[in-house]
Amino acid sequence: MINKMDKPAEPRIKGWCPGAWRPMPTGDGLLVRVRPRLGRLTRGQMLALCDAAETFGSGLIELTSRANLQLRGVSEATWPGLMAFLVEQGLVDPDPQAERRPQLLLAPDWQEGDATHEAARLLLARLAEMPELPVKMGIAIDAGDAPVLGEVSADFRIERSASGALQPRASGDLQPRSSGGLIVRADGRALGTPVDSVAAAVEHLVRLAHWFVESGGREAGRMRRHQAPLPAWAPESIPPAKAGARLALGRHQKGAVFGLPFGRAPASVLRAAVAPASLAPESSGAVRVMPWRRLLIEGAAAAPVAGLLDDNRDPRLSMDVCPGAPHCQQASVETLGLALELAERLSGRVEGPVHVSGCAKGCARRQPADVCLTGRSGRFDLIVGGRADGTPVATGLTESDVIEHLEKKRDASRL
Repeated sequence: MINKMDKPAEPRIKGWCPGAWRPMPTGDGLLVRVRPRLGRLTRGQMLALCDAAETFGSGLIELTSRANLQLRGVSEATWPGLMAFLVEQGLVDPDPQAERRPQLLLAPDWQEGDATHEAARLLLARLAEMPELPVKMGIAIDAGDAPVLGEVSADFRIERSASGALQPRASGDLQPRSSGGLIVRADGRALGTPVDSVAAAVEHLVRLAHWFVESGGREAGRMRRHQAPLPAWAPESIPPAKAGARLALGRHQKGAVFGLPFGRAPASVLRAAVAPASLAPESSGAVRVMPWRRLLIEGAAAAPVAGLLDDNRDPRLSMDVCPGAPHCQQASVETLGLALELAERLSGRVEGPVHVSGCAKGCARRQPADVCLTGRSGRFDLIVGGRADGTPVATGLTESDVIEHLEKKRDASRL
């Protein structure tokens, strides 16, 4: 069972991100992804999405690490009707080419008219001016006092700079900045370029996108992997502000924040969360999506909703788990049952990230995890401190073997 030499087989990478107009075939049908405009759905749109999931798919709704919502179990026969419905409800752009434009990911607690909202509004109006970028590229608009999207995948970022950071004088010397202004930062760079207004930030970002293409960025695919030095007009001079905390579950000034177990929930659960009985009188019931398996429901009371999480310590909020078999064609193991058992039996006993992956592709988590379980040929490989495609310390584990192995490891660490 123990074998430190075997590595998981190379995963089959399909080369594109699923969308609505270009769904991805999976083990349980087509995967259809919806990108909420400004990261927000009206209550009517949320209810429509729930209806769509049950009418045209399996009834399950998933929240992705880039704050998209996706429907599973859609068939070739039901997909045309689903698309007509989503377009009618304003959940999908009627132009299929819109999905090729970079996705905007907003800090979830933006206020109407603030810098994050204004930058998103201006950038949406200029997306047609953007060059054709690789489809996986995205833009984070995170202009609050404390950026929260730094660990979320994005290629260009509009952020608030650190207070007291140095900024260039007209003479070229540096002087302390008295308060955090805006910067535009290329992903993978520690420092960004200062700008003097929201409009200037958007202009700079559009220009940077053109530079990315003109300097050969398409071959790299993502900004972080693009090795070309930034142009002279985009100096790396100012760090972003200190990162803020993710929105915690529970009461929020706009309503309440809820968690989705392993990032997924049945449509019936989400419908109940925005039911009038769950909302304050005359509240909008709009839903803001976040990349951390959380939803902010505007006007909701901070009261438990069956099927959603309200405890920030619940391991189902932090574990990275892909759908596994039979939902994914590449997975050779079921993942959700093991993940649930791990959450129940090892809660608080395994420190650090836990990743359960149906195959070595590791869609649910790209970064290393303290404990990573990768499906291979119907069993699990155990990888410690690595990714799903890393070298395992144990192979051929059944679910019971996994539990036993981790419990022994935990007990040994206490000696």
